[in-house]
Amino acid sequence: MNVRELIEILKDFPEDQEVELAIVAPVGTDDDIAIDRYPVDGVLPWDDDEEDETVLWLVGGEEGDVEAFLSAIEDEEDEE
Repeated sequence: MNVRELIEILKDFPEDQEVELAIVAPVGTDDDIAIDRYPVDGVLPWDDDEEDETVLWLVGGEEGDVEAFLSAIEDEEDEE
Protein backbone atom coordinates (compact mmCIF):
# COMPACT_ATOMS: atom_id res chain seq x y z
CA MET A 1 0.00 0.00 0.00
CA ASN A 2 1.31 3.45 -0.74
CA VAL A 3 0.65 6.71 1.12
CA ARG A 4 -1.96 7.88 -1.42
CA GLU A 5 -3.97 4.67 -0.97
CA LEU A 6 -3.80 4.92 2.82
CA ILE A 7 -4.94 8.55 2.77
CA GLU A 8 -7.79 7.61 0.44
CA ILE A 9 -8.99 4.95 2.89
CA LEU A 10 -8.59 7.13 5.97
CA LYS A 11 -10.41 10.16 4.57
CA ASP A 12 -13.74 8.34 5.06
CA PHE A 13 -13.25 8.27 8.84
CA PRO A 14 -13.51 11.03 11.44
CA GLU A 15 -10.23 12.84 12.14
CA ASP A 16 -10.34 11.84 15.80
CA GLN A 17 -10.85 8.11 15.04
CA GLU A 18 -8.32 5.94 16.90
CA VAL A 19 -6.02 3.91 14.62
CA GLU A 20 -4.52 0.58 15.64
CA LEU A 21 -2.06 -1.77 14.05
CA ALA A 22 -3.40 -5.34 13.82
CA ILE A 23 -0.83 -8.08 13.30
CA VAL A 24 -2.34 -11.34 12.06
CA ALA A 25 -0.25 -14.50 12.46
CA PRO A 26 -0.87 -18.24 12.25
CA VAL A 27 -0.94 -20.29 15.45
CA GLY A 28 0.67 -23.67 14.91
CA THR A 29 -0.29 -25.78 11.93
CA ASP A 30 -4.08 -25.50 12.29
CA ASP A 31 -6.26 -22.88 10.65
CA ASP A 32 -6.17 -20.87 13.89
CA ILE A 33 -4.84 -17.33 13.80
CA ALA A 34 -3.81 -14.83 16.45
CA ILE A 35 -4.41 -11.11 16.21
CA ASP A 36 -2.25 -8.72 18.22
CA ARG A 37 -3.51 -5.13 18.39
CA TYR A 38 -1.31 -2.14 19.10
CA PRO A 39 -1.70 1.63 18.89
CA VAL A 40 0.33 3.27 16.13
CA ASP A 41 3.05 5.14 18.00
CA GLY A 42 4.86 6.62 15.02
CA VAL A 43 5.97 6.44 11.43
CA LEU A 44 9.54 5.57 10.51
CA PRO A 45 11.09 5.90 7.05
CA TRP A 46 13.17 2.77 6.45
CA ASP A 47 15.69 2.12 3.68
CA ASP A 48 14.87 -1.33 2.32
CA ASP A 49 18.19 -2.57 0.95
CA GLU A 50 16.59 -5.61 -0.69
CA GLU A 51 14.15 -3.48 -2.70
CA ASP A 52 16.52 -0.48 -2.99
CA GLU A 53 13.83 1.95 -1.88
CA THR A 54 12.59 3.79 1.17
CA VAL A 55 9.39 2.47 2.77
CA LEU A 56 7.35 3.81 5.68
CA TRP A 57 6.87 1.66 8.75
CA LEU A 58 3.88 2.22 11.01
CA VAL A 59 5.45 1.52 14.39
CA GLY A 60 3.50 0.04 17.28
CA GLY A 61 3.84 -2.54 20.01
CA GLU A 62 4.27 -2.83 23.74
CA GLU A 63 5.35 0.57 25.06
CA GLY A 64 8.72 -0.60 26.42
CA ASP A 65 9.50 -2.50 23.24
CA VAL A 66 8.71 0.50 21.03
CA GLU A 67 10.88 2.77 23.18
CA ALA A 68 13.77 0.27 23.04
CA PHE A 69 13.39 -0.10 19.27
CA LEU A 70 13.31 3.64 18.60
CA SER A 71 16.25 4.16 20.95
CA ALA A 72 18.25 1.50 19.09
CA ILE A 73 17.42 3.13 15.74
CA GLU A 74 18.51 6.54 17.06
CA ASP A 75 21.76 5.03 18.39
CA GLU A 76 22.41 3.42 15.01
CA GLU A 77 21.80 6.72 13.20
CA ASP A 78 24.13 8.53 15.61
CA GLU A 79 26.91 6.04 14.80
CA GLU A 80 26.58 6.76 11.07
